[in-house]
Amino acid sequence: MKISQKGLYALQAMMMLARRHNQGAIRIRDIAYEESLPEKFLELILLELKNARMVESVRGAKGGYALRRPPSEIRLAEIIRLIDGPLAPFADAEQLRSLIDKDQPHRALYRVFLDVRDAAAKILENTTLADILNDPRGGSSKSERRSRKKKQQDPGVISMPSTGSKG
Repeated sequence: MKISQKGLYALQAMMMLARRHNQGAIRIRDIAYEESLPEKFLELILLELKNARMVESVRGAKGGYALRRPPSEIRLAEIIRLIDGPLAPFADAEQLRSLIDKDQPHRALYRVFLDVRDAAAKILENTTLADILNDPRGGSSKSERRSRKKKQQDPGVISMPSTGSKG
């Protein structure tokens, strides 16, 4: 399954809003900075999320964006479908079922594609923002993300995993 850059940015912004869910509205500039996202593009994404009633905007000096629902009620599939359309990596489910019925020589292949599509959809439908935030595999801190982004922007720096020991 391929998620567009816009879809990835939307997921990252929603995760940041989920992490700070009880802290009130967060300014676009702060979301963009903390998640290393382009601010102008983020504005368009948040507007789309607002129109879909996933986030709400607050005006004024303490304004910004906040989740409309608790992170435990927002599923990844909702966000991806809104931004990128259907979850199907190969085709939509109905199209695959039609091919299974009509194309006898390739029926087994289309069944595999349908199984992959259904498995991916099930995972995304059953995973909420809260699930990701509570994942024990964890993520990186915002300073690690910013440091990683700086290294990616400098073609002369090769990123190497650290082992925690020196020498």
